[in-house]
Amino acid sequence: MIKKLFIGVLAVLLMNSMAEAREVSGKNIPESMTAGDNALILNGAGTRTKMWMSIYAAGLYLPEKMQNAQEIISADIPMAIKIHVISGFMSAEKMENALRDGFEKSTNGNLTPLKDRIEKFILAQKAELNKDDILEYVYIPGQGVSVFSKGKLTTTVEGNDFKKAVFGIWLCDDPCDEDLKEGLLNN
Repeated sequence: MIKKLFIGVLAVLLMNSMAEAREVSGKNIPESMTAGDNALILNGAGTRTKMWMSIYAAGLYLPEKMQNAQEIISADIPMAIKIHVISGFMSAEKMENALRDGFEKSTNGNLTPLKDRIEKFILAQKAELNKDDILEYVYIPGQGVSVFSKGKLTTTVEGNDFKKAVFGIWLCDDPCDEDLKEGLLNN
């Protein structure tokens, strides 16, 4: 009797723990996270692919679910993008190139007002990226976008205008990956 009860309780606990993450391309994307004192929920998740190769899985976190990309980009609310590197072909140099391309698209080529902050943001991610590494871009109003690489805070870049450019990489009209954008908005 006790053994059956134990097995039943264990099964319920396992099901609950599995429900706390969404699997995307073999990576567990948590259903929630915190940004400072703010509780965020997973808005959506997807995979960045390039030439049919999965590069990373990503999740978008917001205080509440939203589907309008422009509203998310414009909102001055806490939010985060969590990236799980899938491919061993991803490197810091390739990520830098992708970010630069993303900023170009996100700002419609108007990089001048953000130039120094973009360089600070990219410099904070110069450490080599490996398969299974995690990057987080966490925005808190009044503070800026904090970059966490491999679980460590590397910098915070100020400005809501900069936050719009960062989140625009994935959510603008010409995002880095249309399917990933759709996944991030699919709640």
